[in-house]
Formats: sequence, structure tokens, C-alpha cells
Amino acid sequence: MRPLLRVFVRRLTGCVQPPQPSSSESTLDPDDWSEVRRSGHELLDELLDRLSSVREQPAWSPIPPEVKERLATPASRDPMALTDVLEDFRRDILPYATGNTHPRFFGWVHGTGTVEGAIAELAAGFMNCNVGGREQAAVYVERQVIGWMADLFGFPSDCGGLLVSGTSMATIVGLAVARESTAPGDIRRRGLEAAPAPLIAYASTGAHVSIRKALELLGLGAGSLRQVPERAASGIDPRALEAMIAADRKAGLHPFCIVGTAGSVATGVIDDLEVLADVAEAGGLWLHVDAAFAGALILSERLRSRLAGIEKADSLAFDLHKWMHVPYDAGCVLVRDAAAHRATFSADRDYLSRFERGPGSGDPWFTDYGPELSRGFRALKVWISLRSHGLDRLGRMVEKNCAQATWLADRIEDSKSFRLAAPASLNIVCFRAVAPAEIPIESDELNREIVMRVQESGVAVPSSAEIDGHLCIRVAITNHRTRREDLALLLDALERAREAVLAAG
Repeated sequence: MRPLLRVFVRRLTGCVQPPQPSSSESTLDPDDWSEVRRSGHELLDELLDRLSSVREQPAWSPIPPEVKERLATPASRDPMALTDVLEDFRRDILPYATGNTHPRFFGWVHGTGTVEGAIAELAAGFMNCNVGGREQAAVYVERQVIGWMADLFGFPSDCGGLLVSGTSMATIVGLAVARESTAPGDIRRRGLEAAPAPLIAYASTGAHVSIRKALELLGLGAGSLRQVPERAASGIDPRALEAMIAADRKAGLHPFCIVGTAGSVATGVIDDLEVLADVAEAGGLWLHVDAAFAGALILSERLRSRLAGIEKADSLAFDLHKWMHVPYDAGCVLVRDAAAHRATFSADRDYLSRFERGPGSGDPWFTDYGPELSRGFRALKVWISLRSHGLDRLGRMVEKNCAQATWLADRIEDSKSFRLAAPASLNIVCFRAVAPAEIPIESDELNREIVMRVQESGVAVPSSAEIDGHLCIRVAITNHRTRREDLALLLDALERAREAVLAAG
């Protein structure tokens, strides 16, 4: 690791001209590069040590009040020594992370990251590229990564694409292209007044809240989203969807988009994407697919059939920072029609002029495909992570997590203390604690208290979900470090928490 850090420090020091004795001009570069090098090496070693021993640490630690107080103090007007700043980091920040690098972190759907991806973040920070465009290697790396993703999901090699912060932003981009491509009138110039009728989108009741937020931000409003009933284990009900589309057309509205879900929030259910593609094509609607975490099934030869039809989507949003283990943040949007993608966002200004040669060349630029002009070098951590581990190995991690979820669900079914709340789908297991009839405790409160107690214990971090109107314990396994013994420890912690809550009445 140290040779890499040395390379970046030497490159930076090589850019610094020897100071002129008569000059009063200064920079933000260190006065003592050797001290910075020493501090950087020490911190990198500590971080690697911490990650390699993460299993021995709590899955989560509460933040003490005095730490919160220090983290609320005003900014310093005067410079501080790097050694002092890093010492504060070690004391007040590093011990109190979310915990998702821990093998027993099962909350929500958090990715775990990799050592290689973390090193890539270091390298990207030293390069400090703005990947909005221009002729630079970072642009070609992102194009290559998007090409990899297009090939993986069966999209055309000339499709549009962009790396973004996550599926929430990817959905905004995808639905913006959908709005521009399917709505009559010049929406970009005149806004929604150019549309002769309100635009309507459709998604299942299990769809992520980011769909609604995207429609709100695009000016369509939350009322433009029709939430279609789900069938128990197969997602959105196609007949109900078709009936809603027909009713809206009859009412003079303009259905423009269907949002398919590949991995619902609560249980991981996947809509029948083949059927949704047929409905969209028959009705002239745009098909956007939210594959935030379950898109990673595409990495597995055995599991990818669950995503059949995803290659027919007009736009696809997914996260690389979840089940593909790229460090936060890294999401991706693919748009089948690159021309439509560019037409939605491109804007000519003199400061965005393209030259034939030099750093101002390299058309097209990524600023033509999204709302941001300034963009970090996200592609580097994707590029390094995927090359370091290979797609097949990443696919085996997905398969392992699904097998672990099946194992956990079997243990729950055999338990007298818990019962499954839904079939275990993919990598998510939802279940509820059972209280003896003679103990008067409200069931949702029992499960809520169990979740909080286990989280606070530091043994493991489950989360919760609401299924059929009841709060459930939810375990989402997206962690390449997780072993079956970690799940056994989780079950033990849950059992102890249940007994303690019941004993307390």
C-alpha cells in the first residue's frame, strides 16, 4: 500500500515549484511533505488493521454525548496540525460509523465495500478529477465501466449511461428522459404546461419511495404516481396495471411510464419484467426498472434468470455500492436510446464549448447526460473493484448470501420463538417474534424493542419492515464477509433480547 501513496505524494511534490525568496505568495501545500507522508502512511496502516479485524469490533457503537458536542463546534479560523486533526478523527469519527463493513450488519440494504475500492478512493482523491467531460483518462474509464454494465445487462453497446450517487439519482435521470421522450410538447422549454394532459406513472405498492420523490422533483407531483397492487411473491399485478392505465386514458390523462421493481424494499420481490415490457410496448409507455440491489443477480449464472426482461427496459437504475461491493457512493443509469438521453440534458454554453484538440476536446461529455457539471471520479473505484475481483467471483458472493438467507429462514421455521412473516426472497428474511399468550405485550412493540436491543448490543444490526400492517424483524444479507456463524450469533442475540423484553413485561 505504501508505494501507491508514495507515488501520489511524489507527483504532487513534483508540481510544486521551488519557492522564490522574494515571493510572498503561498499555497495550501504542506511545508513538510515528509510529515504528511508519515501521517498518511500511519493512518492507512491503521485503517487496514481496523478493516482486517472488523469481526472483533462491535457491529455498531452509540455516539457518546461528548462526541456529539465536539462535532457541533464552529469551524476553526486558524490552521491546525494534520496530526491533531487526524487524532480527532480517530477519537470522534472512526469508531462511530454506520457499521456496514461488519459481517453482522444486516440492516436495510447497505453495501460492504472492499479494500481495493477504498484504495481506489484514495487514488481518486489525489487525482481530483472533474469528470464532467474534457479529454482525460477518467472520462474513458467511465465510458468503459458503462460499457461493461451495458454488456452485463444486455443493453445496446451504444446506449446512454452515467455513473451517479445511487439509484435515487439514477431514477431521476431515467424518468426525466422518459418524460422528455414520451410527453407531447416541448417540456424542456415550456415546462409541464406544454403537456396537453397530466402525465401518469405506475409502480407497485412495494416500489421504493425514490420513485415518488423523482416525480415530485420533475414537477409531476406525487399524485402522478399510481401504486399498483402486488401479488404475494411475484410483484406488480399486470391485470390491475392494465386496468389502471385504461382508466386513466379514459379520464383524459397521459400514461407515460411504468416503473418495474427488481428487488422490493421489504422482501426483495421482483416484478415480472417480461410482462411489464409487453404492457409498456403495447401501450407506448416507457419502461424504467429500479434494480437498486437485486440487479446484482445478473452476475450469477444461476440466478440471473430472475431478471428476465430487464434487457428490454428503456432505462435501468441500479447501485454498484450495494451488492456489487463498490464503496459508497456509486450508482448507474443506463438508457437504451442514447440520443434521447442526451437530448434531455445537453445544453450549449460558451464555457462548455468543445475544441478539436487539447483538454477541451473529447465530445460527448458526461455533462450532456445528467444535471451535474461537476462530477467526481466514481468510475475509478468501480473499475478497480471489478477488475480486482472479477464478475464471476462477485456473482458467487451474491449466491452465497442467498444461500445464507435460505439457511436463516430454515432456522426461523424451526424456531418456537419466531415465525416467518413472508417467504425468504433472495437475500432478505423477514420474521416476527412470538409472545406467549399469557404475556400482555403488543406484538409490534415487542419486535421493535428486540431490534433496538440487538442493535445497541453491538452483536449485530438487523432492521425492520412492515408487512401486512405489522412490524417485522428484517435481515438483509448483502455482506461478503458474512458467515453462517454470524447468522447463528444473530439468532442467539435475538433470542436473548426476546426473553429480556418478555421478562420486563
